[in-house]
Amino acid sequence: MSIKTIAFLLFAFVSFSFSGAVHHPVFVSVTEIEYNEADKSLEVVCKIFTNDFENTLRKGYPKQKIDLLAAAQKKQMEKTVADYLSKHLKIAVDGKSKSMEFLGFEQQEESIASYLQIGGVERFKNITVKDDILYEFKAEQISLIHITVMGKRKSTKLNNPDAVAVFEY
Repeated sequence: MSIKTIAFLLFAFVSFSFSGAVHHPVFVSVTEIEYNEADKSLEVVCKIFTNDFENTLRKGYPKQKIDLLAAAQKKQMEKTVADYLSKHLKIAVDGKSKSMEFLGFEQQEESIASYLQIGGVERFKNITVKDDILYEFKAEQISLIHITVMGKRKSTKLNNPDAVAVFEY
């Protein structure tokens, strides 16, 4: 079984097994990065359990009303999510830090999928990812990171407090 299949099954199991539950025994976020050679961009999707994400945002942004699913608050929540991810997800290509454009987020089952993009990415030798999403929420937090370049997928798991992974190509 491939790492992609295992990661998908883990995320699906946790998502479906604890539907409607307020607490769950696994604290995981999944970051998918795919290199789009035609557009010379990195397309990024972060999946985070909704309740964990909202609890973390409430602690980090105590003066805001946090409700990621409320349509009336969508614009404010997009700003808040973008700000949070800009602080907790950093990507460098060949040692050069890259800024990400936040494209938006949506609910997927029991999680929030956030979409980001990095433009102007030419051929490269390595990608460094700093991912400490929700590390301040739970000491048991795990970050799964998958990167696909030219059809070749590489994956890693980071356990809090480890937050940096380097992928060589």
